[in-house]
Amino acid sequence: MPESTPHVALLRGINVGSSRRIAMQRLREIFAELGHPDAVTYLQSGNVIFDATAAGAGDLATRLEAAIEAEFGLRVRVLVRSRDDLAAVVAGNPMPERAADPARLLVAFLSEAPLVHTTNALGPAAFFGADFAVRGRETYLFCPETVKMTLLSGDVWEKSLAVTATLRNWNTVTRLASMTQG
Repeated sequence: MPESTPHVALLRGINVGSSRRIAMQRLREIFAELGHPDAVTYLQSGNVIFDATAAGAGDLATRLEAAIEAEFGLRVRVLVRSRDDLAAVVAGNPMPERAADPARLLVAFLSEAPLVHTTNALGPAAFFGADFAVRGRETYLFCPETVKMTLLSGDVWEKSLAVTATLRNWNTVTRLASMTQG
């Protein structure tokens, strides 16, 4: 029988402003209903730590999206990363000098690695001077101003790279990685 390991579900675009609200208690209950009674939420922005086999985690994103739509009437994309994936994201930070300003260093988690021609078309001028680096299924970015000032929402990454994207600041990324380590 395959071994369960910690994973993180990253829900895109919930509890931002007054719309698309999902109570974290109800989200944990949905995870329990889907076979993950150990699920723990972090912050109110849709970060859920849970144990699963690799096969079970992959299937969970689709089942969770369907459960959220049925329960709340919201279409919410869910991206799942394993403990090892998150450790690699932290270790592979191409901008380690920017980690000293963790509120401005962000990771856009992508549903899949973007096509090379889409990443080659991107440039800092298109993103108001923000530094960024695409690494597989993640894009690291440093915003000299606030994220709102640079307009670097998940929508921008989705339109530019033709993938689903959800952003987390470096504080959240490192905290989630730590939580999956036990």
